[in-house]
Amino acid sequence: MCKMQSEKRRNENRSLLIAGIFSLMFSAAILFGARLDSVENVDVRDVALWLQLAAFTIIFTAFVLLLWWFFDCLQKRGRKVNRKYPEIITNAIKWTGRHADVPSFLFLLLCWLPVFLAVYPGFFVYDAQDEYIQVATRAFSTHHPLVHVLLLGGMICGIHKLTDSYNLGIACYMVFQMVLAAGVFTFLFSYLRRKRISCILCLSGLVWIGLFPTVVMFTLCSAKDALFTLSLLLLLVCLLEMGTEETFFGSKGWQILFVVSGMGMMLLRNNGFYAFLVMTPLLLLAQKKRRGRLFLLAVCAVAGCVLVNGGLKAALHADDSEYQELLTVPIQQLARTYQYAPEVFSGEDLETLYEVLDEEALSLYTPRLSDPVKYRFDNEAFARDKGKYAKLWLRVGMKKPLIYLNAWWMTSYGFWYPDTVINVYGGNTVFTFTYKDNSYFGYEVELPGVRESKIPWLAEVYRRLSLEVWKEKVPVVSWLFSPGAMFWLYAFLFAWLWKNRRYELLYPFLPIFILWLTVLLGPTYLPRYVLFFWYALPLFLAVMQLGSGREAKYIDTH
Repeated sequence: MCKMQSEKRRNENRSLLIAGIFSLMFSAAILFGARLDSVENVDVRDVALWLQLAAFTIIFTAFVLLLWWFFDCLQKRGRKVNRKYPEIITNAIKWTGRHADVPSFLFLLLCWLPVFLAVYPGFFVYDAQDEYIQVATRAFSTHHPLVHVLLLGGMICGIHKLTDSYNLGIACYMVFQMVLAAGVFTFLFSYLRRKRISCILCLSGLVWIGLFPTVVMFTLCSAKDALFTLSLLLLLVCLLEMGTEETFFGSKGWQILFVVSGMGMMLLRNNGFYAFLVMTPLLLLAQKKRRGRLFLLAVCAVAGCVLVNGGLKAALHADDSEYQELLTVPIQQLARTYQYAPEVFSGEDLETLYEVLDEEALSLYTPRLSDPVKYRFDNEAFARDKGKYAKLWLRVGMKKPLIYLNAWWMTSYGFWYPDTVINVYGGNTVFTFTYKDNSYFGYEVELPGVRESKIPWLAEVYRRLSLEVWKEKVPVVSWLFSPGAMFWLYAFLFAWLWKNRRYELLYPFLPIFILWLTVLLGPTYLPRYVLFFWYALPLFLAVMQLGSGREAKYIDTH
């Protein structure tokens, strides 16, 4: 009896600790984010801030523990209840489970098709013109993934040569991406049904993917984010299978999918490559069996990525002399210090700084977006003596560490503050409009494309969703569009599973959180960088059902 009470106390203390850590981080995100959003600065010397943090942490800890108690009650209830349905309903569910793939695929295409026609030829935006020009001029660089450059630019140039229409080339790429996305999501829901996930959850997930604006926008967008996220989604399915089924390493199909999806993730984003490298040793630590096979699969994926990228780079003579993407945060930190505390730079420091960032570039500093300064960074000067500029950055940072910290927070807080309004491009003029109070999504068709809407009223709906702030002002609804809110939803689920020691269900969280950490070092906060939060939501809600032990085991859909 004493042993049972001791074990119960340990579990309660463990739950309290995990809930406390989660609540502390969430409270800090709320308080720090609110200050960054309003005054673009967090004064860590403010005593009131820390008192508020303590109070918020206590309140949220109690609330989190209450939610966990509720979920645990549902878990116990789910294990006891043996649901019985009339035979006709049971047979209908069985039939749906066996024959849902084609209807799911067609449903998604039918959901996306009207929007595609409304914004025809699609959202040709976010570096799309640059990628097309690389192919058209045969002047390649590694600034964008070469695989995507060749796919997008090659399709546009090829169709243009055949039809003399750029729009048709863009539209063909959009249709290709739509079909591919529908196929991947159909595979996902087929997998969830095989895992005995409830029909209601699968149907809700299908509607989410088919209709939620953020998903639809990027499915019809030429940016690499959709293809990258689809590759990641397949990898997440592999990781869930690896964690929950011992037969994973006995299946050639699953192993091939792991390698191919890992390669796709790494080829389509540089941070995907870094995330995979960091994820691999963590997976090896978590996977107690078949570590040798897992290591071999990871090596195959990395080697395949390196060979493809290296081969394309050599064949296309692609320029890889750019450093500013990796140095986004240091560049922004130096620019902010130059603007707010120029006195810390000695004459020699200024001379060194001007070698890579001239006065005009430094004058363009904007807190939420590093692009205006970053694009004027002198890569050649930096390459000649990297250590010299690293020492400058370190020397200045030691004098003004809080400025450095706030400079970094200002370009990343949208990824962790739930109430962020995405307006990082406010005032910027692009091809067909000027960003005003919102820049949630780039509602644009860059040249050589031209918008030819077939359903103008629906195009206007998506224009308003993309460029107007109203959706981010509606309580509850705004959090569905918020990268920060979506992150905390995933973090909450992770904490609950960790509390319940469901470690086998945590595998898919590894790349999600590692990728989230990499985007914190990016140039700004935009939904496109964390599109996986929306694409993968049905999968992680299914993980939550698996964690509750309420799988629909009463119906065999095989």
